[in-house]
Amino acid sequence: MAITIQEAIKKNILILDGAMGTMLQRYNFSEEDFRGERFKDFPHPLKGNNDLLSITQPQAIRDVHAAYYEAGADIVETNTFSGTTIGMADYFLEDLVYELNYESAKIAREVADEFTAKNPDKPRFVAGSIGPTNRTASMSPDVNDPGYRAVTFDDLRIAYKQQVEALMDGGCDLLLVETIFDTLNAKAALFAIEEVKDDRNIEIPIMVSGTITDASGRTLSGQTVEAFLISVSHIPLLSVGFNCALGADLLKPYLKTLAQHTSFNVSAHPNAGLPNAFGQYDETPEQTQAFIKEYLEDNLINIIGGCCGTTPDHIRLIAEVAKDYKPRVAPVFA
Repeated sequence: MAITIQEAIKKNILILDGAMGTMLQRYNFSEEDFRGERFKDFPHPLKGNNDLLSITQPQAIRDVHAAYYEAGADIVETNTFSGTTIGMADYFLEDLVYELNYESAKIAREVADEFTAKNPDKPRFVAGSIGPTNRTASMSPDVNDPGYRAVTFDDLRIAYKQQVEALMDGGCDLLLVETIFDTLNAKAALFAIEEVKDDRNIEIPIMVSGTITDASGRTLSGQTVEAFLISVSHIPLLSVGFNCALGADLLKPYLKTLAQHTSFNVSAHPNAGLPNAFGQYDETPEQTQAFIKEYLEDNLINIIGGCCGTTPDHIRLIAEVAKDYKPRVAPVFA
């Protein structure tokens, strides 16, 4: 009988993977590489569409997942951060959304199963990555028209529903609604997930991860940690947490607030520090490990991984230190 993620999270702090984009940059793929044979005559540029690589360079995606599992990750995220019709509209590839998500999930599933078969005592899980899209439902992109919205709740719900169905069909164990800068977008994703669960009469664990964008301690749409938590707590979640925007040191106070106010499991996958003037991340695996050790000592987390700039080397050192600690025990609220 396979161990479920709900069982695994009670026993150990679970390790999430690190950055997909950081690893793919190492390949230095050209426009031709992104296109592959199938899209060689496509009339629009495709370089930079990392999600498309699940179709045109599947071995690279497979290798990145394997490198993270090898480093000790329990969970890898599918290569689907921009996998909605809204995200793919930038590349005129809206029609490809189902296939992109399905193939990405399938690749991750196959690699996970290979690693689980080698070591059944350490089951590997696949999280369907659901990004925020490049539009916001809470704010106007036009300073001269504050009431204008570039996207509606319904637009988002429909787009997310298509992504969720494909991720489930491809074999995901759980869904990760991540890098949330606008909670209304996230609520559309959560609504879509609930719709698919109802349609199929199934359950699937959900992780929710917001982004604190600056030193104000708020999301881009203006919510504090507590407000963000209240906004998403109407749905039973596997975990709630934060990722991206900040490094582990700057993220800590917000994680602390979150951990004190929720009975959900808490997750974090911070960046490797803040980017330098060239947009590169300089924080070493050893530095990241030291910051994460503080999280562990303060009983803050149940799931820990990395975001922008992190690599299998970062994840290896995080996994090494995490194994010496027990998972966070949630406070009990009357």
